[in-house]
Amino acid sequence: MRKILSIIIALFLVSMVWYLFLKPQDYQVSFTAKTNPGTVYETVKAWNQGLDSVVPIDFESTEHFYQTLVVNDSVHKYEWKVTPVNDTLSQVDVNITDPDHSMDNKWKIIFSDTDFAIGARKTLLDFNDFLSYHLKSFKVSIEGNSELFSSYCACVTLNTTPENKAKGMMAEYNFLNTVLLENSVQLNGPPFVEILDWDQKKNSLQFNFCNPIIRSEKLPNHPDLTYKRIFPKKALKAIYNGNYITSDRAWYFLLDYAKKNNIPVEEKPIEVFYNNPNMGGNELEWKTEVFMPLKESDE
Repeated sequence: MRKILSIIIALFLVSMVWYLFLKPQDYQVSFTAKTNPGTVYETVKAWNQGLDSVVPIDFESTEHFYQTLVVNDSVHKYEWKVTPVNDTLSQVDVNITDPDHSMDNKWKIIFSDTDFAIGARKTLLDFNDFLSYHLKSFKVSIEGNSELFSSYCACVTLNTTPENKAKGMMAEYNFLNTVLLENSVQLNGPPFVEILDWDQKKNSLQFNFCNPIIRSEKLPNHPDLTYKRIFPKKALKAIYNGNYITSDRAWYFLLDYAKKNNIPVEEKPIEVFYNNPNMGGNELEWKTEVFMPLKESDE
């Protein structure tokens, strides 16, 4: 009997040592999200920008990243782990730590529902509301295998964050159109974006914002304007409906589709925009064709 009691006490002490000193988080909140990890990640970034104290997200992958929140006089660390369940569902586990009060939080949570735990749940309920609203604001339809269009075009090159892509486009829209129209250049299709570099770790984009044109011998020379040809190329295609600010959600759907179907792709999407945001209207009726080029064979 004493031996059994000793074993129970030893196990209890080991468990307490692990819980108080080795357990990595003070508290965990788990929930499901009706979307893929990429969309969860981008929505956390957008939500984070609206918080009182903004610290950039520390990115490891769309399935694992860190967020820092300043709560009163404390700094809380949120470790996000997002696991895809299927094409339209993700399991989200958020490990929350207050490094300066970690042991105190762990001890008090054993006996009561603490302000720390209540605050963490409320914070993530607020995020869940933000995510639910966002998911209603766009739609992505995968069309699968396709081919990139061919076009000669006039472009300006921009460097922005992904969330400022549309802002950068709008800033150059008048310039691009004015230079072309003042020089009687004939447009030949809707404007598009060609991603040159997408660095998720640095949260940066480099891209060309282009207008398809009819090539001629009298194209205007301008230091900020370049001309190039887009050549036909095999690609995966999706249709995105929604505000152009968040059209990169379709990129993640295409990457997930490529991974699921073992299709090697270049993470340099091309987006073709069919609606002018200046005209307003229902954003869910705005149409963007999104192409993710396939990697070319080495053969």
